[in-house]
Amino acid sequence: MLDHPLNSLGLPKPPSATRVVVAMSGGVDSSVVAAMLKDEGYDVVGVTLQLYDHGAALAKKGACCAGRDIHDARRVAETMGFPHYVLDYENTFREAVMEEFADAYLAGATPVPCIRCNERVKFKDLLATARDLDADCMATGHYIQRKAGAAGPELHAAADAGRDQSYFLFSTTAEQLDYLRFPLGHLHSKAETRALAAKYGLMVADKPDSQDICFVPNGNYAAVIEKLRPGAADPGEIVDLEGRVLGQHRGVIHYTIGQRKGLGIGGLGDPLYVVRLDPETRRVIVGPRESLATRTIPVREVNWLGDVPFDAQPEWQVHVKVRSTRPPRPAVIRPLSATEAEVELLDPEDGVSAGQACVFYAPEGSRVLGGGWVWRGR
Repeated sequence: MLDHPLNSLGLPKPPSATRVVVAMSGGVDSSVVAAMLKDEGYDVVGVTLQLYDHGAALAKKGACCAGRDIHDARRVAETMGFPHYVLDYENTFREAVMEEFADAYLAGATPVPCIRCNERVKFKDLLATARDLDADCMATGHYIQRKAGAAGPELHAAADAGRDQSYFLFSTTAEQLDYLRFPLGHLHSKAETRALAAKYGLMVADKPDSQDICFVPNGNYAAVIEKLRPGAADPGEIVDLEGRVLGQHRGVIHYTIGQRKGLGIGGLGDPLYVVRLDPETRRVIVGPRESLATRTIPVREVNWLGDVPFDAQPEWQVHVKVRSTRPPRPAVIRPLSATEAEVELLDPEDGVSAGQACVFYAPEGSRVLGGGWVWRGR
């Protein structure tokens, strides 16, 4: 028997005796989480990470963790009356996220740095900081659900499919999930979140959502890569699948798998798409749309959240996502080890590239079973 009934965070103690570290980006979602928990009587501590150059951040809108956002997070803490700390993680972020992003892009991959940030910074270093502060758990504003299961906490997609962030959180481990809480995952619309912000009198209630990767202003990937890797935008040839030269390009970093527009090789008949990038020869390989279709996807660094070991059976019938914006589709996973597998899509997917995440979902319901990284592209 428990000495005390479970509180709203699933812990057997009153809210006033429960310390919660809230990861605050300065946006409306994490601000509402902090305000809501404080209003429920929890011992809230807000923590914001400064992830990149503060001076540059102050002039940038539309991304998280910028200077303005740090100020907004602090204002929310002052309004609701709880302590707030800013931690300088610029060097950690650069080494753990930005450097790999640049190298992956130069290698012709399609990296997803937001996942690496969650995995290597927010749910690793920040979570360790929360433990150092003697917090009972850490809460975030992510739209994803944590539910009690027969074998322990389970990760589930958000109730609002349009805001679901499970694709970006697939690498959350079972140990981390035991400590994390996601108070917004059950909400059915962003309007509900903004209404809560207004209820608590938060000045961020009408703040626009962030759109960009926080260190990529206006979605200009190439400019960031050139800054991190000077000389990376060397020109080269655009060739077809047989190696015939069709034109010139202004640097491999300006192109992505599946791209059709902006190739500068019009008038050649059927539309051509970027099928492969070869950084070593500085070639962009193009072909017809059907050449983009992929049925078999090799994945590694698998994080498995199922109830039995990943390699305990020869295959798993699941649904998978290889892009955050597309619905899960039926697939079969065949484990090669505890951390590597081959994923076979029942219907081919266009434009699968190395560096993307392949996220696994239960065929029925909303459960997230983990995922892995695509490591051999086209």
